[in-house]
Amino acid sequence: MLKRICRTGALCGILAATLALGVAAPAAADGSVNVYSYRQPYLIKPLLDAFTNETGIQVNVIFAKKGLEERIRIEGRNSPADLLLSTDIGRLDATKQMGITQSVESDVLHDSIPAKYRDPEGHWFGLTTRARVVYASRERVPQDAITYEELADPKWKGRICTRSGQHDYTIGLVASLIAHNGEEATRDWLKKVKNNLAVKPAGNDRAQVKNIFGGLCDISLGNTYYMGQMMTNEKEPEQKDWAASVHILFPNTEGRGTHVNMSGMVMAKNAPNRENAVRLMEFLASDEAQHIYAGVNYEYPVNPEVEPSDLVKSWGDFKADDLPLIEVAKYRKRASELVDEVAFDDGPGS
Repeated sequence: MLKRICRTGALCGILAATLALGVAAPAAADGSVNVYSYRQPYLIKPLLDAFTNETGIQVNVIFAKKGLEERIRIEGRNSPADLLLSTDIGRLDATKQMGITQSVESDVLHDSIPAKYRDPEGHWFGLTTRARVVYASRERVPQDAITYEELADPKWKGRICTRSGQHDYTIGLVASLIAHNGEEATRDWLKKVKNNLAVKPAGNDRAQVKNIFGGLCDISLGNTYYMGQMMTNEKEPEQKDWAASVHILFPNTEGRGTHVNMSGMVMAKNAPNRENAVRLMEFLASDEAQHIYAGVNYEYPVNPEVEPSDLVKSWGDFKADDLPLIEVAKYRKRASELVDEVAFDDGPGS
């Protein structure tokens, strides 16, 4: 039947999404809310189950690794999506620039989420934060403090590993450096860090820690929550050994603070269940949900009244950069251009 009804790729996508969610588009479905998510189902299920238990509102989720923003845009007024859960300020702000979000006014969200972690116009809101830190070999790096700027020092030549310069996490850090230090200083920093790399950028943040464990490099850049994932990985217990071989250094803690990014949420422009979606957004910012979310994800609660999990606290205290993430988003395009201009991903010696 779906074959007979579909006449265009966009229409097929709309119908497929509608059938997957089990709701009628575009009509609102009483007692439900529809979520498109980049966060993996097992990470958000405890939160959504708690919300349903508290409110009786059913949460329907579609998970994907990419393409959800474009999907919402193509679906247009017929989209069943109420909320999009995403990661990184770049992705969150991009949804606003695409015109697929709507503003949300909520005293609960304003009181729970600091201004630096929400859009001034109410189009996106942070849920958890993660610090972009330095993983350092316990055996070969005795120092207990570092700055991002220090990574350009020749003493680190052949000792640094990192993922692609064009990955969202790296671009966010580079954008923050532009905001703090200016474009020319950041270009020079990228050149020098590139020359200090042990190998060409490749792999994810955990792969860099594996490289440290194997002696390929001594330090790497990574997000804090990967430490939690490695320390508790029962399916691949070798990752526990990787984690044990490093300690976390929070850069610039004695100065402007460590760069942080976030996971967050946006309200879809044509949300068919807006009232329920606002209730879910407010729940996700609540003390209860923040405890659950941060504990499951090994991230930091965005709500300053909620403490991190004991495991996360064991990594030490740090000062977070006060730079509003809207400022980071402003420099992301230029950050990406600078990464290409210095051919960062070509690696050392190129």
